[in-house]
Amino acid sequence: MADEDFDIATLAAYLHLMPAQVMRLAERGKVPGRRIGGDWRFSRPEVNQWLEQRIGATDDDQELADMEATLRRVDHVKTEITLAELMPAEAVAVPLAARTRGKVIAGMCDLAATTGLLWDPERMADAVTAREDMHSTALDIGVALLHPRRPQASIMGGPVIAMGLVAGGIPFGGAGGGLTDVFFLIAATSDHEHLRALARLSRVINDSAWLTELREAPDAKAARRLVVDRDRELGP
Repeated sequence: MADEDFDIATLAAYLHLMPAQVMRLAERGKVPGRRIGGDWRFSRPEVNQWLEQRIGATDDDQELADMEATLRRVDHVKTEITLAELMPAEAVAVPLAARTRGKVIAGMCDLAATTGLLWDPERMADAVTAREDMHSTALDIGVALLHPRRPQASIMGGPVIAMGLVAGGIPFGGAGGGLTDVFFLIAATSDHEHLRALARLSRVINDSAWLTELREAPDAKAARRLVVDRDRELGP
C-alpha cells in the first residue's frame, strides 16, 4: 500500500468512524476510493479534498462543528491554535486595495508575507490562482476562502490566515454570479492544518448578522477583533 493511501481500517480510524460505516460509504460512492485486488484503497489527497468539499458544501453549523471535532480528534498536535494566533494584525487589510481577481490574490499573498511566515508570495499567488481556475472558492454570501490546492509547506515558516475587505466587492467567479467583498487566505503547512482552518472559518462566517458587522468595520483592527471575538464565542 502506498504511503499516502488508507485502507478501510486506517480510514475509519482517521475519520473516527466504524469500519463498517466506511465500507458502506465506499460501496455507495460517498467517499473517493477504488478497489485494488479486491481491497479498498483511499488516496489521502483525495480524502482530504472530499473533506474540503463537504465543509464547503454545508452551512449547517452543527455539521460544521461535528467535522471540526473530528479533525481535532485526529490532530497529533494537542495545543489549540486560535484565529488570533493564525491571523496577526499585519495580515489584515481594510480596505484591501484591489479591483481585479489577480490583484486580490496577489494582495492577499502579500499580506500573508508581511508576517514573515510566507517566504514566496508570488509562488503562493500562482498556486492560489491555479486553484481558483479549477473552481472558485467564492461563496454566494460574498466571501471567498482562498487557498492553494495543496499546502505550500516549502515556502512557509508556519500557518497563517490573511483577511482583506474590498469596498463594494468585485466579480470573483462564484456560482451565483454575485460580487465578493470579504476574502480570507488560508496558507497552511499540511492538509490537516488546512482542513481545520477551513472548518473553523466556515463556522465563523456562517452568520449573516456577523458578516454585516464585519463589512461595516471601520478599519483592520476592528475587523480582526470581530473575527477573534467570534472565534472565542464558538469555543474550542
